[in-house]
Amino acid sequence: MISKAGFTRTFQFLGMFRDGLICTISLSALTVLFGFILALILAVMRLSRFQPLRSLGIDRDGHQREEGVLAVLSRFNPLSFLATLYVEVFRATPMLVQLFIIYYIVFAPIKLPAFKLFGFIRFDRFLPGVVALSMNSGAYLCEIIRAGIQSIDGGQTEAARSLGMSQVQNMRFIVLPQAIKNILPAIANEFVTIIKESSVCYTIGVQEIMYAVSSVKGATFSIAEPLIVATCVYFCLTFPTSKIIAYFERKMGAGSNRNAQPRSLAKAMLGSSLTEKNAGTEQESEAK
Repeated sequence: MISKAGFTRTFQFLGMFRDGLICTISLSALTVLFGFILALILAVMRLSRFQPLRSLGIDRDGHQREEGVLAVLSRFNPLSFLATLYVEVFRATPMLVQLFIIYYIVFAPIKLPAFKLFGFIRFDRFLPGVVALSMNSGAYLCEIIRAGIQSIDGGQTEAARSLGMSQVQNMRFIVLPQAIKNILPAIANEFVTIIKESSVCYTIGVQEIMYAVSSVKGATFSIAEPLIVATCVYFCLTFPTSKIIAYFERKMGAGSNRNAQPRSLAKAMLGSSLTEKNAGTEQESEAK
C-alpha cells in the first residue's frame, strides 16, 4: 500500500538512487559506444563481397555455373554468413538470457579485478553487464547502419571508383560519413532504449537504479514507493533525451530540405533553359 510514511523511508535512501543514476548513465553510454563499433564491423561484414570459393563457379569451358552445389558454394560469403547468424541469434533471444550466459558462463572462469568505479560500482559485475548489453545493442545497430549504408546512392560509389579510390577509401570517405549522418537519430534512440534495458543488469548485482529499488525494499519492506521513485528517475532520463533527439532530428531534416531546395530550383531552371533552347531551335528550323 502506498503511504506517506513509505515515501519518507524511501527518501532516506536517495543517495542509492543517485548512485544508481550514475551507474545507469555510465552503463548506457559505454554500451552505445562499444555496440556501435561492433555494429559497424558487423554491417561491413554483411555487405562484403568476400567469396573465397568463387573459382568453383566456373566450369571447364570458362563459363559461369548457374545452378548446382558448386554454384552455391561459389557464392558463399563466410563473413556475411557469420554476421547474419550473430544478428539473428541476438535479436531472437531474450536480453536476460544473454546477460546470464555472459556473466555465469563466459566470465565465470575469468578472474576480474574487484576494484570499484566511482567508489561504489563493482567492476567485476559492471564489465559483464556492459559486454552483454553491447553485444545485444550491436545486433540492432547493425541493421540500422546497414540500412544507412544502402541508402547512399550507388552512383557515388561509381564516381569514387572512377577517381581511383579503393573500396575501403570509398567506404571511409564517401559512404560512411553520409550514412552516419542519416542514422544519427536512430542511434540516439537506441541510447534511450539501452537506458531502459539496462535495468536487467541488477539481476547480476550491477548497482544501477533497479538495484537501488531492491536494496530499499530489503531495508524498508516497501516496494511501491521505491518503484515509483525509480519510475520518476527513468522518466527524467528518457523523456528529456527523447525531446532533445526529436529537436535535432527536425533541425537535420530542415537542413536537408534547405539543401535540396536549391538543387530542385537549379534543375527547374536548367529544364526551363533547355525548353527555351529547344523552342528556339525549332523556330530556326521552321524559318529555314
